[in-house]
Amino acid sequence: MPPEKPIIVIGGGLAGCEAAWQLLQRGCSVVIFEMKPEAFSPAHKSPYLAELVCSNSFRSNMPANAVGLLKEEMRIMNSLIIEAADRTAVPAGRALAVDRTRFSIYIEKMLLSQERLAISRKELHEIPDDHMVVIATGPLTSHALAKSIAELTGSDYLYFYDAISPIIDGDSIDYTKVFRASRYDEGQGDYLNCPMERAEYEQFWLALIEGEEVPLKPFEELKFFSGCLPIEVLARSGKHTLAFGPMKPVGLIDPKTGKQPYAAVQLRQEDEGGRLFNMVGFQTKLTWPEQRRILRMIPGLENAEFARYGSIHRNTFINSPALLEASLQLRTKDNVFFAGQITGAEGYVESSAIGLIAGLNVSCCLSGRVLMPPPATTALGAMLNYITHADQKNFQPMNINFGIFPPLTEKVPKKDRGRHYAERSLKALRDWKERQVYDLSLS
Repeated sequence: MPPEKPIIVIGGGLAGCEAAWQLLQRGCSVVIFEMKPEAFSPAHKSPYLAELVCSNSFRSNMPANAVGLLKEEMRIMNSLIIEAADRTAVPAGRALAVDRTRFSIYIEKMLLSQERLAISRKELHEIPDDHMVVIATGPLTSHALAKSIAELTGSDYLYFYDAISPIIDGDSIDYTKVFRASRYDEGQGDYLNCPMERAEYEQFWLALIEGEEVPLKPFEELKFFSGCLPIEVLARSGKHTLAFGPMKPVGLIDPKTGKQPYAAVQLRQEDEGGRLFNMVGFQTKLTWPEQRRILRMIPGLENAEFARYGSIHRNTFINSPALLEASLQLRTKDNVFFAGQITGAEGYVESSAIGLIAGLNVSCCLSGRVLMPPPATTALGAMLNYITHADQKNFQPMNINFGIFPPLTEKVPKKDRGRHYAERSLKALRDWKERQVYDLSLS
C-alpha cells in the first residue's frame, strides 16, 4: 500500500529522477525537491530536471562494453533515464548521445504525467527527519545542504575537481578543413575531425601547457578525478600524451590527403539539428579568453564561436563504503538513502543506475521487504558492490568497468571477454529480477 507520507527525493538530476520514477511505478507518492530555477549550481544553466552538464554522451551503446552493458540492464529494469536517452538520441557512432534539451523535457514530461508526483522548486537546507528521504543532490550539492549532510553522516567530505568541455557553434566551423569519420569505420561518420600535422600539434601543445588557468580559491586543494583530467593538465604529463589520448588519430583517414593525420580533435554532435558540437575529451580550466585564443589554433576552429566554455567546479561525494548499507541506506539513519554521483558512482549512466537501485530499495523498505542486491556479476550489482564495499581509506569515484566485476571463470580470448561478461551478466540479471518479482513488479 502507498505510504501516508510521500517519499522525499532531494535533487532533480538523473539519479533523483530515476529513483522517483521507480518509486512512482510501484505506487509510491513522491515529492522531488529541486532548487532550480530558484538557485543554480556553478555548472547548471537549464531550468529543466535531469540537466546534462559535462557532455551529451552516455558513452558506448554496445553490451560488450561495460557501460553499454549497464545501459542494457537498465532497459530491462524499465529505466526512465535510458528510455529518454533512446528516444532523444543523436548520431554518435556506437555511442549513445542525446539532444540535451529534448532529453530533459522528455523526462520532466513523463514524471509530471504521474498522479502521485509533486515537484517543489526550492532549495532544501535541512534533511527531513519524518519522511523516507533519497538524497540525490549530485556532485554539486549546495553549501547549506552539504553542511547538513556532513552533520548527518558525521564524516568529513571527500572531494575532487571536475572540468567540462567547451561546446562549439556549428555555424562557426570551417567545414573545408574538417572531415567526417568515426574511428575504425564505425557508424557513418558521426564525428567531425579536425586534423593536425606535427608542427601544428606541437605549437598547440605548447600553448596549452602555458595557458592561463582560472585560479583556485585560497581554501581549495586541487584534486581531479583521474578519468576526467583537464586537457592542459593531461598535456603537461608529456609532449605526446594528447596524440596518444584524446587527440589520437588512430582509425581516422583524412579524405583530402588519404593519410592518417598526426593528431585529430574530434567534435561530437550535441543536438538533433547538428547546430552544436562538443569538443571530445577537451574538459578544461583555462580562462575563457585563453580558451578562445588556444582552441582557435585548431584547424577548422579558427573562427569558432563558443556556445559554452569549458569550466571547473567542485564535485563532492561521500565515503559510501563507510556510511552506506548495500541497500544504500545510511547506517546511522535508516530513513535516509543516498543515490547518484554523491555516492561515488561516476558518470551519467552510473549515477542513474544507483538512482534506480535506490528507488527499488525504498519501495521494498516501505512494504517491509528486503531486496537482495543484484548479483555482483551484473553491471548493476558490480557498481553497487563497489560503492558500498570498496576500501574506505582510499575510496574514489568510479566509472563502470569490467575490472570491478568478478573475473570470468573460464579462459577466453581477450577480444571475446566483453561478450562473455555481457552474456553472464544479462542472464544473472534476468534470473535475479524473476526471483525478486514480488518486490519489483509494477503496481
